[in-house]
Amino acid sequence: MPTSQSGNYARRKHYIPLESNPDVFTELIHTLGVSSSLAFQDVYSLDDPDLLSLVPRPVLGLILIFPAMEDYDKVVENDKKTRQAYTGKGEDEPVIWFEQTIGNACGLYALLHCICNGPAKQYLKPDSTMSNLLKKCVPLDSTGRALTLEASEEVEYAHTHAGKSGQTVAPDPTDDVEHHYVAFVTSGIQTGEVYEMDGVKQGPLKTDVTLEEGEDLLGEAGQKLIKNFIEREQGRSIGFSLMALIKTD
Repeated sequence: MPTSQSGNYARRKHYIPLESNPDVFTELIHTLGVSSSLAFQDVYSLDDPDLLSLVPRPVLGLILIFPAMEDYDKVVENDKKTRQAYTGKGEDEPVIWFEQTIGNACGLYALLHCICNGPAKQYLKPDSTMSNLLKKCVPLDSTGRALTLEASEEVEYAHTHAGKSGQTVAPDPTDDVEHHYVAFVTSGIQTGEVYEMDGVKQGPLKTDVTLEEGEDLLGEAGQKLIKNFIEREQGRSIGFSLMALIKTD
């Protein structure tokens, strides 16, 4: 994953990288306190209508997994040069963003960005690990949020279990991994606005996409956004995968 960071804080701890497996992500969000009405599901194609039809709608969030080594480090460095560090906090934020300060935890940050923003936020169970963490984090700036997340033993325990529950052998927490996770979510304040959420960048990035009423993140505009991201990373879809956060009932 990218070695660059959006802030001035070294990685104080590392987590086992999450396998890009919707079952692993679903188990983790349920452990953190998201209703069983939500789950992650693979999106197998953005071009085949039959495969797209397999994804229940509406889609509440997207997580893109892609190869990210030296080239993406350059993207992150350029973001640091061209944007100020994010200073948002409080209930009036268009989105809730977490700076990534935990090594190899980009999957966790993408997952958190999905469940803490847009309509998915309504599915957090009261007095759960995630709802309690969010209450602490919303009033804080990005540094305070990072430290609060790092200090959460409940999140660390849940993540450790999820990191070991995939179908492949779990790597060491300090291993270099080749893939990175980025989330795409809608604003809970500005209706329809879509944000790219990457914890190693300077902050949330508002895209040029605004969804129409009744349109979700896997509609035509959302598909084009993901395709453009892949083309920008010169991926031609090789090594890229996509998961959707969906309602199961």
